[in-house]
Amino acid sequence: MVASPYAPRRSAGLAAYENALARAGLAPVAGIDEAGRGACAGPLVVAAVVLGSAATRRIDGLADSKLLTPAAREAAYGLIVRHALEWHVVTIPHTDIDRLGLHVCNVQGMRRAYAALRDKPAYVLTDGFPVPGLGAPNLAMWKGDQVAASVAAASIVAKVTRDRMMCELDERYPEYGFCRHKGYVTGEHLRTLAEHGPSPVHRRSFRCVPGADVPGADVPEADVPGADVPNEGLAEGE
Repeated sequence: MVASPYAPRRSAGLAAYENALARAGLAPVAGIDEAGRGACAGPLVVAAVVLGSAATRRIDGLADSKLLTPAAREAAYGLIVRHALEWHVVTIPHTDIDRLGLHVCNVQGMRRAYAALRDKPAYVLTDGFPVPGLGAPNLAMWKGDQVAASVAAASIVAKVTRDRMMCELDERYPEYGFCRHKGYVTGEHLRTLAEHGPSPVHRRSFRCVPGADVPGADVPEADVPGADVPNEGLAEGE
């Protein structure tokens, strides 16, 4: 990770980080974020979004995806994919999460999302934790989706993509209610797990899933510090 000496106050506005980096000659900026880290079913989805200043102005309602209503997220998603300079999504299946571990998949997914961008940005902002071996100057930001426009855009693209996938899984496994809770741990979800057992898309490496069969199983929403994660092992599909 390369720390930025140009980081403004968090109260300076959602595009303040990107604006400060642009004034320092570091533009365009990519934001990278994920959706589904805390879920116990379904995939992990990572998005990278490159916004220019014009695109940021055109996107109404740009904010942390978790703070938006589903309708507002869908509207923002449409504007982001229409106006962003570039964007890319990586989907990591639950089987890779069980095989490699959540954090390894998260870091490798961020690397792959960045690597897939055709025109490499001058700087990268990531949400949550450092991404070693990213291959670009970058800054890890705590709650980056609430303080940087590009990360907020990435959070929206990742979440809308994953929510749509979970609703498709709901049609295949209607007894689990995936379209309502999106695979996250809720009272309803735990009750259906107790009644029906895990579906084929549940993460067997999570302790809340009956019959978790991986020693040292993952805990949803666990914060794991950055580590030297190897850039290999993920399935090729995305």
